[in-house]
Amino acid sequence: MSTFTDAERAYLAAQPLMRFATASPEGKPDVAPVVFEVDGDDIVTAGFDITHTVRYRNLQKNPQTTVVIDDLASVNPWSPRGIKVMGTASIEAFDGGERFRIRPKVIVSWAINDTTPGIPKMERRAVGEEA
Repeated sequence: MSTFTDAERAYLAAQPLMRFATASPEGKPDVAPVVFEVDGDDIVTAGFDITHTVRYRNLQKNPQTTVVIDDLASVNPWSPRGIKVMGTASIEAFDGGERFRIRPKVIVSWAINDTTPGIPKMERRAVGEEA
């Protein structure tokens, strides 16, 4: 079984940015908007030189991460939708540099799989070792 549903994959492919949250070993949070793509069952993201980022330093000691990809399908009526992925991230060599690979453990989505009008229902599912 795939980590993401077909509807979630289509939504992720159409989104340009995600918010990537990490925390230091002491629990100090950091979040940054980044470009991303889905690679198999994982999310990957890179940059010009990720070694200079807070995320890079945080993930070397604390691999727990959360990312959020969301938007508004409409503002009238108000129709938020999105996906939140909780999991672990690793740093891997890629194309002469490095990138982050995020392995989902839990996925929460709203208004992606069920597009019934109104307040979106949150869907939560464990897809790996639940945190």
